[in-house]
Amino acid sequence: MDAISRPKQLLLILGDIGTLYLALILTLWLRYGKFFYAELINNHLEPFTIIFAVWILIFYIAGLYDLQSLKNDFEFEKTFWYTTIANVLLTALFFYAIPHFAITPKTVLGLFFVIFGCINYLWRSLYNTALGRTGAASRILLVGANQTTQEIVTYLEQNPQIGYTVSHWMKDGLRDKEFAHLAEIILENRITMIVIPAHIKKDSAAAKLIYKCLALGVDVVDVAKLYELLFRKVPLAELEEVWFLENLTTKHRMYESISDPTERLLALLLGIVIMPLLVLIAFLIKVTSPGSAFFSQRRVGKNGREFTIWKFRTMRPDAEKNGPQWANYFNDARVTWFGNILRRSHLDELPQLYNIITGDLSFVGPRPERPEFITTLRKELPFYDLRHLSKPGVTGWAQINYRYGASAADAYQKLQYDLYYIKNNSLLLDILIAIRTAKFLITNHS
Repeated sequence: MDAISRPKQLLLILGDIGTLYLALILTLWLRYGKFFYAELINNHLEPFTIIFAVWILIFYIAGLYDLQSLKNDFEFEKTFWYTTIANVLLTALFFYAIPHFAITPKTVLGLFFVIFGCINYLWRSLYNTALGRTGAASRILLVGANQTTQEIVTYLEQNPQIGYTVSHWMKDGLRDKEFAHLAEIILENRITMIVIPAHIKKDSAAAKLIYKCLALGVDVVDVAKLYELLFRKVPLAELEEVWFLENLTTKHRMYESISDPTERLLALLLGIVIMPLLVLIAFLIKVTSPGSAFFSQRRVGKNGREFTIWKFRTMRPDAEKNGPQWANYFNDARVTWFGNILRRSHLDELPQLYNIITGDLSFVGPRPERPEFITTLRKELPFYDLRHLSKPGVTGWAQINYRYGASAADAYQKLQYDLYYIKNNSLLLDILIAIRTAKFLITNHS
């Protein structure tokens, strides 16, 4: 999928950069009446180039380069205009907070907002339309039918801009009467990719038939692989033990050996810097509700080892007088009014810097669960203990892609994201999660 999505995203980024500079030139022309006047351009070029780099980054954080969002619907329009307004406000703050550039372009910023907004909105609307109408780069022959394949088909029908289309669907799998005529179907439907369940490869006759079709220039992909590329999570229903042997290995140990001491040092330095804020929050908790300012809980970490996690207390002291229970993060009657503020701002998580320093947590990783819940989840969810192959984190891939979990069904969905993270763990993925976590903290949704 990356081979299809990256050129589309690169073209969109280049178009955004072009519209930013075009809007700047038109703005200066309208404001000063001097087209391409060198001194005028040079006074604005350096600061606006810095600003434009920030704009592109914020567009990325807002999800405006995700192929799933490139549709001319209300959600796209809302995200585009909110992000553009936020960028203009940040630009104004930049110029007034940094006097180095010696310009405070109030009128220029107003004009620029209108001109860029119109030009870039038109460019993106046309681009979105073109993506939706362009023929799919990959035409799929899908074999087999279950909930996973139905999710794939529905998703691709709703998102033609992704670049995939299911041109032929053999719902009966190996029992499909057309399977024996695989080559003819590939040629007739101009198939470029065959997507099959893993178990079909175990059938020698089917495997030979598919092998012969490789000469037609088609790719053969597992259902699980396509699902992972589309949804950025692994489909538990499609996986067998051999998948975990092939994918969840020790290949990330080198990265972890470097990141662990780095994170501990960073957490220590960050804790020292924000110590006044920690003291202030602890004081406000004490004066607004009885009980300790801190709250501790037993959690299960890497390799199943239990540890104590620390947070600022957000609930009443008797919140669990009836025993452990799932928490509703933003609508729980046990939460105090100040605790609600801490939760919505996620400041209640700050004491977990101590857990990073002690090596129990990372900044990024699967969120650690309570032992009381894991006993149940192990029975209900296949492969649940495999999430403990990685050190847990303050934030994670599941947290930015799925709502706050409060049930076994939610845990199942989050497990699929956690296993994707463990399989693909890297510095780049951690940076992506950190950036999207910043978006979550600002907007209170992922």
